[in-house]
Amino acid sequence: MQLKGVKIGFAFTGSHCTIKEVLGQVTRLVENGADIYPIISGTVDSDDTRFGKSTEWKEFLHNTTGHEIIKTIVEAEPIGPNKLFDIIVVAPCTGNTLAKLANGITDSPVLMAVKAHLRNQRPVVLAISTNDGLGINARNIGLLINMKNIYMVPFGQDNPTVKANSLMAKMSLLTETVAEALEGKQFQPVILQY
Repeated sequence: MQLKGVKIGFAFTGSHCTIKEVLGQVTRLVENGADIYPIISGTVDSDDTRFGKSTEWKEFLHNTTGHEIIKTIVEAEPIGPNKLFDIIVVAPCTGNTLAKLANGITDSPVLMAVKAHLRNQRPVVLAISTNDGLGINARNIGLLINMKNIYMVPFGQDNPTVKANSLMAKMSLLTETVAEALEGKQFQPVILQY
């Protein structure tokens, strides 16, 4: 798969348990020729958890992509007027981010990046990771999956016995989803059985 010269705004939100897996997909996109520009939410910028330290994630992103990290709403705002990216990826995309995006709320660098990018009718790929995807966030997923220029990394219930409402994108399909979204197509199937 060739993504040479494709400019990707790659946004990370606070599903900390998923970030390490997603970082591997950043490497894969770079290996496929993509030019990655990292964007991070406030929690990714500042919170250390049992899953990793924010400084390590930021260092990895800077070293792997060669670009400064977009960390504020002010830094993200020019994405729209300057048409900086061909596509934006939000991975992991938390339930909080899904809900705000579905309801037009722009209170973080990630949400500003998506809003600014969508104004240019360009594609956005969401890789959901939420414990309430089949709960209160189900309606937000429904709204977004039917929205123009929004594409989903295929997802399913990651642990239906213990976390019945939890949904997780299959991050290993991110590159394929990006390639299809750039062609205006949703990578199929969207709903997976883990």
